[in-house]
Amino acid sequence: MTRRKAMELETLKGRITRLDADSVDRLYGLEPVYEPGADRAPSLAPEEFVAVRCPWCGERLETRVDMTANDVAYIEDCEVCCRPIELNIERGDGGALLSVAVRRLD
Repeated sequence: MTRRKAMELETLKGRITRLDADSVDRLYGLEPVYEPGADRAPSLAPEEFVAVRCPWCGERLETRVDMTANDVAYIEDCEVCCRPIELNIERGDGGALLSVAVRRLD
C-alpha cells in the first residue's frame, strides 16, 4: 500500500470514529427522534398519567400527559359523556409537571 493511500485510510478512519448521533442521522437522512433524557432531567418520564374530573358530567378520568410535547393546552373528549375538555398544563423550570387544569369548551 502506498503512503498516500495509507494516509487517506487513516483520515477516513478518524472521521468515522468521530461520528456523533446527529452526523449519522444526517448521513442516512433520518429525522430526529425523542431521546429520553436528552433535553430534560433524567428522572422525568416522557409521559405522566393524571386523574382529572370532567367539567361536564363530573366523572373521574385518567388521562395521559405527553411530557415530550411543548403544548401547554390541548383538547380531549370525555370518555363518558364525549364532550370536549380543554386541559391546560403547567410545568416547572426543570420541565416537571406542576398541575393540570380542566375547563369546559362551550
